[in-house]
Amino acid sequence: MTGIRLTAPAPGWSLDADVVVVGSGVAGLTTALRCAAAGLATVVVTKARLDDGSTRWAQGGIAAALGEGDTPEQHLADTLVAGVGLCDEAAVRMLVTEGPDAVRRLIGTGAHFDTTESGDIALTREGGHHRRRIAHAGGDATGAEISRTLVEAVREAALHTVENALVLDLLTDAEGRTAGVTLHVMGEGQHDGVGAVRAPAVVLATGGMGQVFSATTNPAVSTGDGVALALRAGAEVSDLEFVQFHPTVLFLGAGSEGQQPLVSEAVRGEGAHLVDASGTRFMLGQHELAELAPRDIVAKAITRRMELLGTEHMYLDARHFGAEMWEQRFPTILAACRAHGIDPVTEPIPVAPAAHYASGGIRTDLRGRTTVPGLYACGEVACTGVHGANRLASNSLLEGLVFAERIAADIVEDRPAAGPAETGDGHAPSPLIAPEARSTIQRIMTRGAGVLRSAESLAAAAAELEALHDSAALAVEADEPKVAVPGVEAWEVTNLLLVSRVLVAAARQREETRGCHWREDRPERDDENWRRHLVVRLTPERVPVLRRTETEAFGPVRPAQGPDCAAAPPTHPADVTEEP
Repeated sequence: MTGIRLTAPAPGWSLDADVVVVGSGVAGLTTALRCAAAGLATVVVTKARLDDGSTRWAQGGIAAALGEGDTPEQHLADTLVAGVGLCDEAAVRMLVTEGPDAVRRLIGTGAHFDTTESGDIALTREGGHHRRRIAHAGGDATGAEISRTLVEAVREAALHTVENALVLDLLTDAEGRTAGVTLHVMGEGQHDGVGAVRAPAVVLATGGMGQVFSATTNPAVSTGDGVALALRAGAEVSDLEFVQFHPTVLFLGAGSEGQQPLVSEAVRGEGAHLVDASGTRFMLGQHELAELAPRDIVAKAITRRMELLGTEHMYLDARHFGAEMWEQRFPTILAACRAHGIDPVTEPIPVAPAAHYASGGIRTDLRGRTTVPGLYACGEVACTGVHGANRLASNSLLEGLVFAERIAADIVEDRPAAGPAETGDGHAPSPLIAPEARSTIQRIMTRGAGVLRSAESLAAAAAELEALHDSAALAVEADEPKVAVPGVEAWEVTNLLLVSRVLVAAARQREETRGCHWREDRPERDDENWRRHLVVRLTPERVPVLRRTETEAFGPVRPAQGPDCAAAPPTHPADVTEEP
């Protein structure tokens, strides 16, 4: 354990439960429903409203071998190709084998997917898939339908929920086992201020960390809170350098920041073309699947084309769909485009890559267990080994479903018990970062660790991030009056800085190009040296410690000194420590 916690008031109220689930997307709510159905006292904590998680923004759909002629083996093969040698095959095999039945159970819960005239589930294709295996709902509102289904089920089951609550830190007992979480309710929930949910099992399903970049498809709540909490608690994270940039995000103009509208890959799956201003289809000849190549390949191609032509965006041309298809198949995207003055029925859509999905996260085993006993992670916050160096389109909702069910089964089987939570006295508070640093961090990350990375850009980013970190620590030591005060904005920015520092440290170490990690100075894939996973933990001094696995195998999830890992080469001692 690191002994690091956010600077925050002591909890003024508490709840007791068997399990607390943090997050209200497909991963969190599925876990909670399964635990509650087994008779466990379950509390759901969510940062906004129950239906405001990342799941509701998912447009394309959920991938599973549901169609005639499709098999889990074919889904496995496509996933392994997209992951560029770093997927854990056992995890992927479990996902694609258990996935179809998990989707059917979701349908049994009440989810309504689009169907064909014969009544079968309508399936489409997305990038990296060689078959139509993407089930969708409401045309392009799959996430919203899944969220609706699960939220209704949670309310029907009368689960105890705490909304508008930012999770702060993990509580542990004297043996270092999970004993709950501290959280802050933001004035609109059932409690006010900082409190605690005491439980021997904690499931982190907090979503992604897209807000570390200036432009992202992630909602505003995606500030890396789960990964930051896990790092402070002493858990391992892995593959954090692999951040997927979605190739086709609606371009809103230079300097646009915050959440940007996504133009689903399913639009390309239905036959839209990527073109430049002259109408040239530049993906032809670059990959056998052209516009449906894996996302990293398409994002790189768009970025290269923009650099070549000196432009800030490319175009997605789907005018040949016609008005009826746009209105029936992609009503959400059509409305978003028109809201910004673009009509896809009559003109091409300006698009550019933006931060989308974190393939890495808190390291887990096949039951969602982390290296901290009693702490689980599920969904985008987790690194299960499924995605490798690049997530295959629409595997994320499936991963949330399958691993949620496995986590619930493990908790029910284990029925964990914990001793009283430690008070936290003597723990080192993490210096808070001033809220106004948020945009600074985002600009640093976008400039230095975005789609295009290099040793030079990453070194500059690392130096700037460490300066922010050191400045906050010095301000606390000097008892300066401008020290950031505890509050939601300061806690979020402190989390953003921590995950940014770890991401950049890992990206500096990985001296190759693989999947969605693109190093301009190391443009080739290096299997001999880098078909490996980078595993990171945090020292009590808040320094990231990196280890590199000896092979491409994901390796057992166990304490950081496990023999499955070897020390990473000490190339950047200034901002990271390598384990002996």
